[in-house]
Amino acid sequence: MLIDSHAHIQGKEYAGETADVIARARDAGVDTIIAVGGAGDMSSNTGAIALADAFPNVYATVGMHPHDAKDVGDEELQKLRELTTHPKVIAVGEGGLDYYYSHSPHDVQRGVFTQFIHMSRQTELPIVVHERDAAHDAMELLRSEGEGKLHGVIHCFTGNYEAACAYLDLGFYLSFTGIITFKNAEALRQVVRRVPLERMLVETDSPYLTPVPHRGKRNEPAYVRQVAETIATVKGVTFDQVAALTTNNARTLFKI
Repeated sequence: MLIDSHAHIQGKEYAGETADVIARARDAGVDTIIAVGGAGDMSSNTGAIALADAFPNVYATVGMHPHDAKDVGDEELQKLRELTTHPKVIAVGEGGLDYYYSHSPHDVQRGVFTQFIHMSRQTELPIVVHERDAAHDAMELLRSEGEGKLHGVIHCFTGNYEAACAYLDLGFYLSFTGIITFKNAEALRQVVRRVPLERMLVETDSPYLTPVPHRGKRNEPAYVRQVAETIATVKGVTFDQVAALTTNNARTLFKI
C-alpha cells in the first residue's frame, strides 16, 4: 500500500466527490492520504481537518503557502497554533519560500517561514516545506532557526543533487511528484536515481502536477501509483520495494 503524502483534496476541485476520490485511491493501493493545508486562505486548513475527521485514512496538516505570506499576521498564526492541537493534525505546513512567483515579498516570506519553523519546534510536529528557487535561503533558515531539532519533508522536490544532499544532511526527507514522469524531467530522474529510497516520500500535490499517462486531467491521490512506479523503474527496483519503503518513511516521519 502507498501513502499520498501531500494532496489538497479539500479544495473546490473535488466538491461533492471527495468520497469517490478516496475510494479510487484505495482501489489503486493508496492506503492513506495526507490532506495538506495552506493552499489558499485559512479554509484550506479547516477543510483538511474536516476531511480527516470524516475519513479514518485521511490526516491533515496546517500552514499557509508562501504565496499568501503577506496575509499572515498574529491572528492567523495563533489560529494555526490552535489547530495543531487537533489529534489528526500531523504536521505544520505547507509553508516555506517561493521566489519563482514572488506573490509575497521575500522578506515577508522569510518572516512567516521562520514562524512556522518555530511552531514546528514548539509542537514537535514535522514541517512540510515548499521551496521553489529559494534553496539557499530555505536551508539557512532551517539550519539557523531549526537548530538541528527540526524534522520534516521538502515537498515536490525539483532541485539538483547538491540541493538534495544539503537537505538530506539537515535530516529532511525529499518527496517526489508526477513531475518525475514528464518527458523533460530527465535531470530530476537522475536525482531520484541517486537519492536513497530510505529518505523518499511520494505525493501527488493534487489537483496539480498530474503524472503521465493522465496529464491533462485533474490529479488525484490514486495517481501517486504512477510516481512510485516511475521511481521503481528509474532505480531498478521493484514497485513493492518503493511502496514499502516510502510508506514506512511517511509513517515514521508523521507518526501515523
